[in-house]
Amino acid sequence: MNSTQIKRVVFSEEQIRNRVKELGEQISQDYADKHPILISVLKGTMYFIADLTRTLDFPLNIDFMSISVYHGVTSNSGIVRIDKDLDFDISGRHVLFVEDIINTGLTIGYLVQNLEARKPASIKICTLLDNPRKRLMNIPLEYVGFEVPDIYLIGYGLDHNQECRHLPYIGELVR
Repeated sequence: MNSTQIKRVVFSEEQIRNRVKELGEQISQDYADKHPILISVLKGTMYFIADLTRTLDFPLNIDFMSISVYHGVTSNSGIVRIDKDLDFDISGRHVLFVEDIINTGLTIGYLVQNLEARKPASIKICTLLDNPRKRLMNIPLEYVGFEVPDIYLIGYGLDHNQECRHLPYIGELVR
């Protein structure tokens, strides 16, 4: 894919860097004495969680999950298969779930419900991008980087057919 397929840059590399730093400062204040575990779903969040954790100044652990949609089920159902589960036991731990983008809220709702069954001390959600216009499920978001319009975004971890994740900015894909 080349840059001619990008309609416009929605968030520049500098805007993202500044907002991630601001989120990190807020999270550092809130979690300074909690030794949380940050959990993220691969692959879309890899750049965000890497940059975010470098702004945090307290002890933490990081763990990842990998999910896929069941064959024959629409991606808007929220029903997913966990392909890679957590390596850490989260019971009694403070959990910060880090997402790249939240649209309908169904998938994150399912994952949070799954994690709540493991009896963590708390679960809060941090998302880089929030698209409330697509929301089908009310999900409390503690930390939000940017509210986004209902457009197809790529870059900074977001992909189109597993491409464009590497872009240092977030752009609108020409469709």
